[in-house]
Amino acid sequence: MATSVAPKVFKNFIDGEWVESRGNTAFENRNPANTDECIGMFPSSTEEDVNSAVEAAAEAYKSWRLVPAPKRAEILYRAAEILVRRKEDLARDMTREMGKILAETRGDVQEAIDMTYFMAGEGRRLFGKTTPSELPNKFAMCVRMPKGVAGLITPWNFPMAIPSWKTMPALVTGNTVVIKPATDTPLSVYHMIQILTEAGLPRGVMNMVTGSGTSVGAPLMKHPQVALVSFTGSTGVGIQVSEACAPALRPCHLELGGKNIILVMDDANLDLAIDGCLWGGFGTSGQRCTASSRVAVHKKVYSEFVQKFTARVKTLKVGDGLDPATQMGPCVNQSQLETVMRYVEIGKNEGAHLAAGGNRLTDGAFAKGYFHEPTVFVDCNPKMRICQEEIFGPVVSVMPCEGLEDAVEIANGVKYGLSSSIYTRNVNHAFYAMRDLYTGIVYINAPTIGAETHLPFGGTKQTGNGHRESGDAALDFYSEWKTIYVDYSDKLQRAQID
Repeated sequence: MATSVAPKVFKNFIDGEWVESRGNTAFENRNPANTDECIGMFPSSTEEDVNSAVEAAAEAYKSWRLVPAPKRAEILYRAAEILVRRKEDLARDMTREMGKILAETRGDVQEAIDMTYFMAGEGRRLFGKTTPSELPNKFAMCVRMPKGVAGLITPWNFPMAIPSWKTMPALVTGNTVVIKPATDTPLSVYHMIQILTEAGLPRGVMNMVTGSGTSVGAPLMKHPQVALVSFTGSTGVGIQVSEACAPALRPCHLELGGKNIILVMDDANLDLAIDGCLWGGFGTSGQRCTASSRVAVHKKVYSEFVQKFTARVKTLKVGDGLDPATQMGPCVNQSQLETVMRYVEIGKNEGAHLAAGGNRLTDGAFAKGYFHEPTVFVDCNPKMRICQEEIFGPVVSVMPCEGLEDAVEIANGVKYGLSSSIYTRNVNHAFYAMRDLYTGIVYINAPTIGAETHLPFGGTKQTGNGHRESGDAALDFYSEWKTIYVDYSDKLQRAQID
């Protein structure tokens, strides 16, 4: 997999400087649509690198926490303006390193833009409360305060959006940051840090260390000077993060897996539902925690839905995400491709009917990438593994249901609870679903993907540990409440005793 031109060599960002790793080794960042293309070489960092980054962040915190929040916000606003200007270049680089189509990477950068603008606005809205005291001549209020160094561990499927979800609220509330981007997509975080630095972020406030979860992630989450950890990834690794943080009672935010469902009722606009299932199931090649990997269809319209849906799936154009005609890109790496292929075999062995796809694509333009056909299983049992376990690839399982109550029971019958959707034109059915679907996000007549940055994002059960990203809800994780009492009575008052 040699390249004719030497790949660009990148460095860690520590205390305002681009520096070599202490380990003196590197890993390749390759294009999943064409593995002959090496995007760059990134440091395989060590615990020493992590320690240096945390120390720089801890030192910078002493002054950054004292910068007025509106002034911190002005830096974020300038960063958002730069993101807008460079959106197209950032999107193209993201497609090269992650694989999803250009329309989607533009959306990924737009999410970062939206989040940065939103959190810039929160710099003047970090509201506390004042409230009447129960005693005379006494004033009571509560305010937010920063926590310290934030350790951020981000995934590869949204290489700039999710880092922005974590970074921007951390910064605006007065924390400093050490971020470990996913090894599949470090370039997008590199760009984000360059932009924040250009916008005027002081040295040491934002630091990046690249490398594996073992050599970088583990020491970061256990470092005694790290005040909090935010992690997005698999439920299995999330449990390890929780266990690592527990001995020090270190707060951790976990955004984990999903097995999301679209419910299609007999009164649904069927063509609209099919559009939603295509986008929800195969957007980002199904590599979303919110992907619509399950569809439960009312038995009265089941046959029609299956026929139309599978026909549409078979027409999806798979290819390089930089090609404007491409509708679905590759899996991100060999391991993810193998996971998809393994679950296709599991589905077959479980007795599900393979109605579309099911194969790796290897001919011609596909030969040097991690491409897999968009795949549909039908006549599935809700208890099958392909209907219970997160695949994180272009595989959708369709199952019949008896009606609304049965559909909601199927929807809630998994260990995850991130996102769910119902297609119906019956307002009573919509409100029943809004009430009884036990997920953090519910969509009516839209697929399970498409979060907006000013609303909370997160899920129930094994999707997370109760915290939320996005919106002002994110501020609660990155700040502590401090309650303040001012007694100006000039005498001892003993609260409830007096």
